Amino acid sequence: MLRSGAEYIDSIRDGRQVWIDGEKVEDVPSHPMFKPIVDIRARIYDLAYEKKTADVMTYTDAATGERCAIGSKPPTSKADWQQKRDSVDAVLSDVGGVVTRVGDETTGEMWSLFDGQQVLNEIDPQFSENIRRHVERTRIEDPFHVSANTDAKGNRAKWPTEQDPDVLLRVVKETDSGIIVRGAKFETAAAYANQAFVKPTIADWGNAPTSEYAVGFIANMNAKGLKFICRSGFAQKDARDFPLSSRFDEVDTMIIFDDVLIPWEDVLFYRHTKAAAFIRATLHRYSAFPYLQRYERWADLLLGTAYLSAQQTGVKMHQGVRENIAKVANYREMVSAHLTAAIETAQTSPEGFLMPNQQILFSGRALASKMLPEMVHTVRDISGCQQSLLPSASTFDNPEAAEYLNKYFAVDTVSADDRFKLLAFTRDLLNSDYATHRLTFQLFAQSPPFSHQLAVYNNYDFRGAAELVREAAGMSESTNISNEENLARVEKEPSEKVSV
Repeated sequence: MLRSGAEYIDSIRDGRQVWIDGEKVEDVPSHPMFKPIVDIRARIYDLAYEKKTADVMTYTDAATGERCAIGSKPPTSKADWQQKRDSVDAVLSDVGGVVTRVGDETTGEMWSLFDGQQVLNEIDPQFSENIRRHVERTRIEDPFHVSANTDAKGNRAKWPTEQDPDVLLRVVKETDSGIIVRGAKFETAAAYANQAFVKPTIADWGNAPTSEYAVGFIANMNAKGLKFICRSGFAQKDARDFPLSSRFDEVDTMIIFDDVLIPWEDVLFYRHTKAAAFIRATLHRYSAFPYLQRYERWADLLLGTAYLSAQQTGVKMHQGVRENIAKVANYREMVSAHLTAAIETAQTSPEGFLMPNQQILFSGRALASKMLPEMVHTVRDISGCQQSLLPSASTFDNPEAAEYLNKYFAVDTVSADDRFKLLAFTRDLLNSDYATHRLTFQLFAQSPPFSHQLAVYNNYDFRGAAELVREAAGMSESTNISNEENLARVEKEPSEKVSV
């Protein structure tokens, strides 16, 4: 049931066509741009076998008695969510940084579609059966599962039919074996993943009941006709100078679907815009939780960096410094509190899963996203300018230069080596190309920040607050608000717009 790291690595040695920096990659797992992050994903698989972490990474399947990964288990209890939270924390602590696209955060999107089986049954019962089978397969086999959302889009002021129709992924042909799709999608980690849940990004279908763009499916990443064109990476930097860039770059990829056959058994919905609108409206009801948990770990890194920097330089006694450190601590605990509360007040989904409290979860995500840039700059302010003036580690290796560097970088009981390591880590966390990329990714990986606010609005039950004011103001009952209209709008006006 459980995969090993070696089995995962072998599974992506399948002849897929991958390009990066103008080079066609012959072997993804060993290529220097991919090897660090592939090794981390392999490490996550291996943690399930190690005595110290096996119990937090796995559970015993009641039906088979086999051990399975907790990350891909559909949640049915608060204990499931707490174990998922613990397993992610164990992974991030073991690898020493933050990785986002490793599977646990994207599997939840299929659970959202599972909750929409009533919608799928109205279209074609086979689609409902397909999603049930894929949820079960993912639970048992634990493939590296990612999510392909963003299209090339073209001119967003025009419909695809008014320009090159391939700017959004679409179905170009039906066959007895399945559908033929053409277009491009952007997806982090696709070049070294096993499968992707591919779905449309259109949020407003107008009055069209059907569309060749309204399609969702599971794509095997070794399918014939797939091509992967990756952005330039950060992984080849010296690990001493860039301890995060060199290990944690999750390579973003444009996946080209060059007339790719998707078998009917892998099609989750097709043509009907109602199904596409439903999945856009509910896509992140589960996956927002692990994304928010990544904000918590970023906050831990920011807080630790701020505190150690102030400690090394002896500025902790200043009131302004303490207030800024406390500000970062407040941010960290705000994120943690939303995670805890979302579990403790979890709600039963339409198909019997347990989903985190939607009001609390989406409110926490909106606040975490909005406040993150301010927290980064606050820590930058605490850490000072020296991080941007840091010589490279190789300069410290030069005996002549090292004599001066060891003298001027040492601070009382803090060695020059420890001072350099903290400054290098701080620079990579806050000021490097990788840091800027990660900040942008964290803000937009699920949806733009404005969509986070819309998700709060569309998932919030305003009846309690409205009733409180109605009674306090002495208003008639005829003006009482009903949430039925709000809930109905969720299906018509998706809470998640285009994912960037």
